[in-house]
Amino acid sequence: MNRRGQHCKPFFAVEASTLPARADIRARAWRLPLRTVYSRAMPATPEQLFARFDELGIRVETHTHAPVFTVEEAKELRGLLPGGHCKNLFLRNKKEQHWLVVCEEDRQVDLRRLGDRLGAGRLSFGSSDRLMRVLGVPAGSVTPFALINDSECRVSVVLDEAMLAHELLNYHPLDNSMTTAIARDDLIAFIEACGHRPVILDLDGA
Repeated sequence: MNRRGQHCKPFFAVEASTLPARADIRARAWRLPLRTVYSRAMPATPEQLFARFDELGIRVETHTHAPVFTVEEAKELRGLLPGGHCKNLFLRNKKEQHWLVVCEEDRQVDLRRLGDRLGAGRLSFGSSDRLMRVLGVPAGSVTPFALINDSECRVSVVLDEAMLAHELLNYHPLDNSMTTAIARDDLIAFIEACGHRPVILDLDGA
């Protein structure tokens, strides 16, 4: 939802599959206002993120570890945490539109083909400065939870359909020295509570 109280709409139209979600959490997500106004000047902290989960009735479990900056480092340090492990691609095009692609950690994504599928044109990775301005997190901490900072709905969200086959998913809670496990349906409810409507896309061949 943007500052005018309007729900964000993606910049593109893609035919996407849907998954069942817990109706009770979804209903609370739309009714419950965001108590703290997060902005690019004051990004949310992990503690504020966890408080938001509590407001939405979403249960998560968080583990601490040494900071990790790559998928390879995460595999070495995270231990045997259950659930799907993911990576997040912060992308932009020449029109200054932004995408957050959340996918399985070993997924190979062809940005040219993905851009064609999304009708976005040529996609490239956003810089670390742009990432901080738009999502309020540094490089290495990109996560769908950073949508809590996107009050202006500048980012369109794409979720890997194969990733959503896992009932439990793991992401950094705005800090790459922690990993937070969240139920799949709760992830979608959280994203929608941030005012975003994610597109669920089969990324095979993308």
